[in-house]
Amino acid sequence: MTYAIVPAGGLGARMGSRRPKQYLRLRSVPILVATLRALAGARSLDGIVVAVPSAHVEATRRLLARRRVPKILDVVAGGADRQESVWRALLRIPEDARSIVVHDAVRPFITAALVERVLAAAAGGAATCGVPVRETVKRVREGAVEATVEREGLWLTQTPQAFSRALLWEAHDKARRDGFAGTDDAVLVERLGTTVAMVPGLAHNLKITTPEDLRTARAWARSRRRA
Repeated sequence: MTYAIVPAGGLGARMGSRRPKQYLRLRSVPILVATLRALAGARSLDGIVVAVPSAHVEATRRLLARRRVPKILDVVAGGADRQESVWRALLRIPEDARSIVVHDAVRPFITAALVERVLAAAAGGAATCGVPVRETVKRVREGAVEATVEREGLWLTQTPQAFSRALLWEAHDKARRDGFAGTDDAVLVERLGTTVAMVPGLAHNLKITTPEDLRTARAWARSRRRA
């Protein structure tokens, strides 16, 4: 069985909105609903656990039921950061799980095909997706260029990411014991010495973090509706 975890526990301070960014509108629905519908379209997924801010758990359950979002197993209270939210959701994954997909709540433009490719690449281990860096990369310190970084082999990492359940559990458990905080789940697996496969992602797999991101996402959504 394959399940998905969607960490949506953040408050979105960089968005500058009174509402958490995952509840802001994209076309006619909240971003979270759009993301979950896209994710649920993957035939391999048997269920989804969503971690949201504790104050929004009951309202989110009602929202997802009202919008008839499929494959929702549970909505749980997230933690203080993304990593803790994934861990709390992982505790609610059924014991029959063999594979787990982790996907950001504010990446609504994924496709079922991408989810399936990442799962296939994980093949009992671990995989992520991303796009190669094409621009010149410079390291900047205190407003001045410190160095130009060789971009060969550099990728911008996206989600979804996929893991065997045992591997993801071990990675999170070790990170908790070590007091290590990572920016995604793949880096926790990398700390175990396990290879993480990279799958080409999507140029439009935008993570909506800032007001400019939201304007871009809304423009893309309008253009897709007209197409």
